[in-house]
Amino acid sequence: MSDTDDREHADHPDASQYIVIGIILAVFTAIEVAISFASVPSEIAIPALIILTVLKFELVVLWFMHLRFDSGWFRRRFEFGLASGLIVYAAAIS
Repeated sequence: MSDTDDREHADHPDASQYIVIGIILAVFTAIEVAISFASVPSEIAIPALIILTVLKFELVVLWFMHLRFDSGWFRRRFEFGLASGLIVYAAAIS
């Protein structure tokens, strides 16, 4: 490995940080399942599920797809796709 490769990967997290992110994702999923099975009014459940979905999307994209460490241009493309998807979803359910 060259010196350049060492500098490129110096900011990447170690395995313990990925485990923490995995636990956070599992907790978010458990909350989503609990909301789905509980008698939560749809006025609360739907926005809560959408927010949790967006948070999970951001965590997966930023950490597991390593966009946190890439150019901001890539991150903006994914965020544009997320925003576009939310707009299409909102138009479809309205």
